[in-house]
Amino acid sequence: MVKHGLKKGLGLVDLTLLGIGSMIGSGWLYAALTSAGYAGAQTGWAWILGAIIVLLIGLVFAELSAALPRAGGFVRYPNYSHGNVVGFVIGVSSLLAYTSTAGVEVEAVRQYAVYWWPALGHTDGSPTAAGFAVQIGLLVVFFLLNYWSVKVFGRVNTIVTAFKFIVPLLTIVTLFMYFHGANLDVPPPPPGGTHGIFSSLTGAGIVFAYLGFRQAVDFASEAKNPQRDVPLSIMIAIGLSFVIYLLLQYAFLGAVPSEALSAHGWDGLKQVLQSPYADLARSLGITWLINLILVDAVISPAGTGNIYLAGASRVLFAWARNGHLFKVFGKVDEKSGVPRGALWLSLVLAIAWTLPSEFQVWGGLIGAVTSATVFTYLPGPISAGAFRRHLPHLHRPFRLPLFNLLSPLAFVASTMLVYWSGWSVNIILLPILIVAWVLYALFAKKGQHHQRDVGCAWWLLVYYIAMMVISGLGTFGGTGLISSPWDMILSAVISLVCYYWGVGASLAVPEITEEEDETLVTEHINQEGYAQ
Repeated sequence: MVKHGLKKGLGLVDLTLLGIGSMIGSGWLYAALTSAGYAGAQTGWAWILGAIIVLLIGLVFAELSAALPRAGGFVRYPNYSHGNVVGFVIGVSSLLAYTSTAGVEVEAVRQYAVYWWPALGHTDGSPTAAGFAVQIGLLVVFFLLNYWSVKVFGRVNTIVTAFKFIVPLLTIVTLFMYFHGANLDVPPPPPGGTHGIFSSLTGAGIVFAYLGFRQAVDFASEAKNPQRDVPLSIMIAIGLSFVIYLLLQYAFLGAVPSEALSAHGWDGLKQVLQSPYADLARSLGITWLINLILVDAVISPAGTGNIYLAGASRVLFAWARNGHLFKVFGKVDEKSGVPRGALWLSLVLAIAWTLPSEFQVWGGLIGAVTSATVFTYLPGPISAGAFRRHLPHLHRPFRLPLFNLLSPLAFVASTMLVYWSGWSVNIILLPILIVAWVLYALFAKKGQHHQRDVGCAWWLLVYYIAMMVISGLGTFGGTGLISSPWDMILSAVISLVCYYWGVGASLAVPEITEEEDETLVTEHINQEGYAQ
């Protein structure tokens, strides 16, 4: 039996802390302020809606990863269910999402570190030469922590995450002591209302703050008991992070000095509180909290960046195992159990993301990173639906209840996140994915199944084109030719059509390539007679 060599060293606590450690990163340090700039005191609804959407998506992947634990599962499941064209395009979006996130986190570290070392940044927040050196140095440190073994990585993350819990909790308790209930009556900036709530989900980093749930899926092959621990860790991580984020949001809203809020409004506070919690603590005269937040502002994003660099290597590893990258990136070091070739490539790409000028500050990349990550989630419900149809007897330790309702709903929710991210983000990402689809369909190696794989992927191309048109004509940064709520209704209808089209267009015999699963799948195929 051929084994890919990834070592099973992670338990439930490790997987849960991987998720929480990914979520409690730069998001908690910035999202409360930026979301208030969209929705004011109504931003609590955005945190609730974001948690519900991400939990829906997470439960779909809990079923997939419990049944088929795979390193980089987000990339592998679409390949199993729909062939190489869909698998390649989702790999492109995963490549964009993962490698950019590590860069975002080191930028957050550097921006807060300017408090101690002003030479790291310019007045506009962009890095100096010394700032770039610090960012690259941090990425190299993450690389080395991941290079030696998954156990070293897991233990370091556990220690860092424990500290990351303490500081937000102390911040919550302290800021609630300065709570001004009247702040919650200050109206949000225009357009406010539901539009502001929806926009803040992606534009303010709220969904970005929840995206760490996926780490349990990406590290499923390295879990001791993935069938039990992956679903549990996803639900625990999302639940705990939601409680912390909601309390942080209201602690921040209530503690803002009334005179500053009256002078600047919710959307103008970003000019006053450039490092939100540290500047807020300084305005309240809480010196010890300033220092604690500044320490955590380095540790929290650094811990998240470490996790995402590791996750990026697993995604690149999975992409190579699917046959879409050079074979060297699909190899695992025998001694450490780490895909070191993929880890090297992850380091190079993470450094590259910090170079364009518009991506040199935390807020410049959040919408794009969030949307790119959501694009990797999109095929999950469709792959799960395909496996339910073609492999009904596949052992599923966790079965999503009300699947026929919740699975399409998860796809619609993902579509809404894509649409709410706005035209300025979609005009960058959607053309990249459309071009990737077309180039692979036209110029990839024409194997015996190439035409079949193209036929299984038309729904994805139509989906991308339709969403780009609606985004361009809608009310979230578009021309407004399609008014609200018709733009969102149309997006939901298109997503449902593409969901059922995608499930129907899936491979009748899913191609699950690992040897240990081929036997299982073959048994189910023979039982149902699909091979005839």
